[in-house]
Amino acid sequence: MADAPVKGPSSYFPSIEKKYGRPIAEWQALVRQNLPAKHMDLVAMLKTDHGMGHGHANALVAHTLAAAKN
Repeated sequence: MADAPVKGPSSYFPSIEKKYGRPIAEWQALVRQNLPAKHMDLVAMLKTDHGMGHGHANALVAHTLAAAKN
């Protein structure tokens, strides 16, 4: 039986690591260092300061904030 495809924000993680050259754990640590902040402020920080595209930044922030709630 084949593994089910990854869905949701984490489905972006392989392409984020490949495109921006840093492991997801580093990106998540960067997001957490900027807390408390609003979701879109964190997305803007990743886009402005690190050149990340909107979809990648949004997925990373959404996943990191959801994990912080659990």
